[in-house]
Amino acid sequence: MHPKDSDIPNLMDDLRQLVVFALREDIGEGDITAQLIPPGRLARARVITREDCTLAGRAWVEEVFRQIDPTLKLKWQYQDSERVAADSVIFELEGNARSILTGERTALNFLQTLSGTATTAAHFARLAAGTTVKILDTRKTIPGLRSAQKYAVLCGGCHNHRIGLYDAFLIKENHIAAAGGIDRAVAQAHQIKPGALVEVEVENLEELQQALESGADVIMLDEFSEEDTRVAIAMARGKAKIEISGSVDSERLEQLAGLDVDYISSGSLTKHLRAVDLSLRIDIDSSPTGG
Repeated sequence: MHPKDSDIPNLMDDLRQLVVFALREDIGEGDITAQLIPPGRLARARVITREDCTLAGRAWVEEVFRQIDPTLKLKWQYQDSERVAADSVIFELEGNARSILTGERTALNFLQTLSGTATTAAHFARLAAGTTVKILDTRKTIPGLRSAQKYAVLCGGCHNHRIGLYDAFLIKENHIAAAGGIDRAVAQAHQIKPGALVEVEVENLEELQQALESGADVIMLDEFSEEDTRVAIAMARGKAKIEISGSVDSERLEQLAGLDVDYISSGSLTKHLRAVDLSLRIDIDSSPTGG
């Protein structure tokens, strides 16, 4: 897929601004090591993954090299969302050697991080395959990478929860206490932003009943036992959608995926990622000017 095809607000603007910041923090006033290379020297490079992964982040890589040197030529062997086997060449790069080496680390940082997110999401999606449950991400993302990681989650075959604090209500324990109860909190939410999704987190079956009576769209069960989860599902059927949350790692997901719930959300998709091991290998033109 491509970032433009997603429904994530302002994703392309975020992408460009994020690359500007990332290059500024890495290059500063200039790449002094790259100055060791004659300015006109050309090179070819290839980026290889050392491990199996699900790819995400092509547009971020392209934007890095576009901002550094728009004459560089990239040739991709894989699309975002595709599974890539270890030792495969992901893309090739051709052009000015200084430009390639200056952009190498920033480009790979984006690609390894977002592919790490997508790879984790793909693992979770496989665990839920054959069920009707949708696996959702959370707001537990790397600061500044919210929209990028949300996109990577989609590449892995999972789904986005709310993007931020502005597009849906998620009423938790502290909100309920401050608002004066579940019914008041839900009623105020409908007044503040009519039509927005309203979700309520509950900790027991009594709160679940209150949330159902208040007209919540989605009810999040926080740390419910399996027995209480089954009771909650029966209580909510036809009235509200059910989401399971709280300490959902891949092991617990396997236990939960068979339950008849609508959603399972997990912060593990974005906060516990391990970056994919990538390597850039470069061949420098031996002529003094590159041609």
